[in-house]
Amino acid sequence: MNVKNNAVTRFLMIAILGLFMVFTALTADASPAKSTQAEINHLLDFVQKSDCTYNRNGSAHKGPEARKHIERKLNYYWDDILTTEDFIKLAATKSELSGRVYTVKCPNQPEQTSNAWLTSELMKYREKGQ
Repeated sequence: MNVKNNAVTRFLMIAILGLFMVFTALTADASPAKSTQAEINHLLDFVQKSDCTYNRNGSAHKGPEARKHIERKLNYYWDDILTTEDFIKLAATKSELSGRVYTVKCPNQPEQTSNAWLTSELMKYREKGQ
């Protein structure tokens, strides 16, 4: 009888532990890691301080206005963003309504997609070891 009770106790402990792990996984915060948050913050600052013009849906926007728009989209997609590349793709590259790609025009440079512009800055930031 004692052996049987030990087996039942072990089974219950394992079942409780399993339920706890499932509950923890389901309720875990899905926000990006701190390093990803730092990269996103850097890119937002980069957009805001840039002398470039951010073009979306045929309208030109300077840095502070472009940042506000991207931040609104970041907040909307927050639960889907786990990497900085997710942030760029979901919040800063195209209009969800029109499907038109955002572009950036910097002084003395050809126009480029915001995806290329932000990805290039992200690579520079990572190379610096930030």
